[in-house]
Amino acid sequence: MSESKNKLWQKDVSVLEEIDKFTVGMDRELDLLLAKYDVIGSLAHIRMLTSIGLLEQKELEIISKELSKIHEEIEQGKFVIEDGVEDVHSQVELMLTKRLGDIGKKIHSGRSRNDQVLLDLKLFMRAEVLELVELAKALFDRLFALSDTYKDVLLPGYTHLQVAMPSSFGLWFGAYAESLADDLTILKSAYSIVNRNPLGSAAGYGSSFPLNRQLTTDLLGFESMNYNVVYAQMGRGKAEKVLSNSMATIAETIGKFAMDVCLYMGQNHGFIKFPDEYTTGSSIMPHKKNPDVFELIRARCNKLKALPNEIALITTNLPSGYHRDLQMIKESFMPAFTNLKECLYMTRFMLEKIEVKEEILKEDKYKYMFSVELVNQLVLEGMPFRDAYVEVGRCIEKGEFEIPSKLNHTHEGSLGNLCNDQIKQRFQNELQFFENEKVIISEKEKELLV
Repeated sequence: MSESKNKLWQKDVSVLEEIDKFTVGMDRELDLLLAKYDVIGSLAHIRMLTSIGLLEQKELEIISKELSKIHEEIEQGKFVIEDGVEDVHSQVELMLTKRLGDIGKKIHSGRSRNDQVLLDLKLFMRAEVLELVELAKALFDRLFALSDTYKDVLLPGYTHLQVAMPSSFGLWFGAYAESLADDLTILKSAYSIVNRNPLGSAAGYGSSFPLNRQLTTDLLGFESMNYNVVYAQMGRGKAEKVLSNSMATIAETIGKFAMDVCLYMGQNHGFIKFPDEYTTGSSIMPHKKNPDVFELIRARCNKLKALPNEIALITTNLPSGYHRDLQMIKESFMPAFTNLKECLYMTRFMLEKIEVKEEILKEDKYKYMFSVELVNQLVLEGMPFRDAYVEVGRCIEKGEFEIPSKLNHTHEGSLGNLCNDQIKQRFQNELQFFENEKVIISEKEKELLV
């Protein structure tokens, strides 16, 4: 049983349905996410074809107008990949040919499905990164506000899951805010790898057409191109792995925070709580208020942290050139953005209603976490540190230890000097890069659409 011949590569021999189904995989579903980027890439490509004489100006105007209509249909949710059509590239070209006749067949000159899907993925990744940054900013702002609000509310600090030294909610929330600033630095580096134009590399060996690759680079707002055409194809899988690594660092931040929340919500800690409607219950224990949202965030983040390794294993031992193995990356990689965006959103959403318990450290079980304070106080009074350490230990053993009346943490990043303004400035510096990119890309798309 054969499929219809709606494939860019198909000639006179039809492929068996079983072969077709297996090789296409999830491409038709996932390609819907690439549709608008395929159109944007084609709009830039036909302008370049016109500049080198492969399209006439009138043909450019006709095709551009129709591609812009297809883009609008995609934005309105009206675009579908028809039965028997292999992928988004075939669907767009089929629609143009049906509506414009033979002129629609001209848009594939000078490119291959290989550099076409590479381009679509690069444009998709750029857009998804900018959405991630917006959600990271919203979470950062909430963490920053909570750190400032609760900067004077003390919290037990732990090492080895043992009560260790005084901390504060200001330190706790601020730590994750600063972690997000680092995550943006890493994401910016990955974005730079992604933000390079592969169009014109064709099947990985360039073209005998006198393509103007710099023109499409400029039209699409890329930082530069992947210059070497072989490397452009080698970049598939590499770009996804680099970007998934940066996504994994964000997942590491959120996942660790989710773990803290699960601990701090438990009855053995009781440091924080959420309204009942933000938690779930038990089928047999009426008293339970479970942190299911944060448990699922923790699990999702762990899954995201595994993604770079999955991509690395798919690409292991592949020689240069295109291989169908690379198709498999899309099935895990593309949905990962939705997964991470939902984790960022839900973490911020939950923090809108977090309730912090005050006066935690007045409980007697936290008494000895102030031992270091007394050691330091004795040192400041002139006693050698090792002698002070022994003296305080003796006081604890004899039951003579008394909590110091005052905490004196003044150095940068400590209880009394959170350095939140500096952390915010770091985040803003990284954020500005992405804000500039958002403007550039938006302007370039507007220029291409007619």
